[in-house]
Amino acid sequence: MKHITLILIAMLFSVTAFAQTTYDTDFTQTKVMKISGKTTNKAGHIFFDGNDQLNMTYTTPEGDYFSIDGNMVKIKMDGKKAELDAEKVKMIQLQRATLLNCLSGNWEQAAADNNADLSITEEDGLKTITITAKGKVPKGGYKSVVLTYRTSDNAMVKMVLEEAIGIINTYEIN
Repeated sequence: MKHITLILIAMLFSVTAFAQTTYDTDFTQTKVMKISGKTTNKAGHIFFDGNDQLNMTYTTPEGDYFSIDGNMVKIKMDGKKAELDAEKVKMIQLQRATLLNCLSGNWEQAAADNNADLSITEEDGLKTITITAKGKVPKGGYKSVVLTYRTSDNAMVKMVLEEAIGIINTYEIN
């Protein structure tokens, strides 16, 4: 029994260790509103330190940003600004945790936080992690998250976040 437990622990660590855990690169974002069919395209630069600091600075539209610095989440999108303490706003706490866990390769925790199943597939040099809600999505949670990595260098190349309210954000990472 002890041997099986050690093998399972080693397997979990190897899956988590697969992900690249820091990012300093450009990205494009496509946002689709399912109800209206409206699509918005954006671009920018992402910096993630592997812990709890994430900065997404948009070049299109210039001046927009999304950042996580510890528990603080700062947003400027479409002319609206907000600074939110994730410790005080549960919905933001879940979104913050999910995003940081997905970027750092802690997919099991992201799935647990979102009451979701986790599946991992590998095909044509890509590893795909899919997190799909089992039922009712927690407020602020995601209906699904799909992360795609190149197996050659463990770099994430795509992240698709589907919110329960029908917004799908697709990030292509260069």
